[in-house]
Amino acid sequence: MSAAPPRAPEGGTGRWLGTGRWSGLGWSLLPLGAIFAVAAAVALFGSRSPTRLDPVLAWTSPSLERPFGSGEGGVDLLALTAHAELRGMVLAVAVALFGFVVGTPLGAAAAFARGRFERGVARTCDLLQAFPTFLLALVVLSAVRAPTRWHLGIVFALTAWAPFARLALAQSRVLRAAAFIDASIALGQSPVRVFWYHVLPNLLGVVKVQLGSTAASLIVSEAALAFVGFGPHDGVSLGNVLDQGVASMLRAPHVLAVGALSVFVTSASMLVAARAQKR
Repeated sequence: MSAAPPRAPEGGTGRWLGTGRWSGLGWSLLPLGAIFAVAAAVALFGSRSPTRLDPVLAWTSPSLERPFGSGEGGVDLLALTAHAELRGMVLAVAVALFGFVVGTPLGAAAAFARGRFERGVARTCDLLQAFPTFLLALVVLSAVRAPTRWHLGIVFALTAWAPFARLALAQSRVLRAAAFIDASIALGQSPVRVFWYHVLPNLLGVVKVQLGSTAASLIVSEAALAFVGFGPHDGVSLGNVLDQGVASMLRAPHVLAVGALSVFVTSASMLVAARAQKR
């Protein structure tokens, strides 16, 4: 019996190397890259601070000088949303990568260990995914006097690994019954070598799709926590823009529009970028 080769990427080798794949990959990453580049340019090279107030310009409409207009206290909405998007994207990507790095090998190892370890990881994932992360964050952050993004990141990381572990666990259950895994073991390869060279590479194509949806949900969660008053204490958050927009809905509707569109565009760009992982 000979070991079967690892599963080829969907679409075949020719498509993998062809221009069509890289063209699709580029288009999928373009919205996220454009938002990050614009936000970084405004945050790094802009002349206005996201916390500087100019009461004379409070709630003023968009203009050439201030393309997004002004919010409460005359804060420049362009500077505020750019800094908030940049910090929110860095937080979301960092937590999603942490969940990917921790959850994927944990779920795969549990599937191959079987027994109590497998059942324990599966039940823990079920429990964490059944309990809303937003409620857990409210409970934990209510005990913090001045929440920062470090606190948010720790709270999100407590549950971010569970979806990756659940996917890896389910996929590994299929792989452990595959003929090429049995053949590798029959040929005398050690469990560690089989796990490292045959299991993990065949998991990544499935599990990494979860990166985009996890990051997108973190963008929304961070904004929601800031909206209800549990965001970063410096007020630089898309949820803070939404809060200002709701408070001034009739007097300055552009503030609510800027906040809502920023959350939607940033979250949607994360989901579109996840499509690149499917190719």
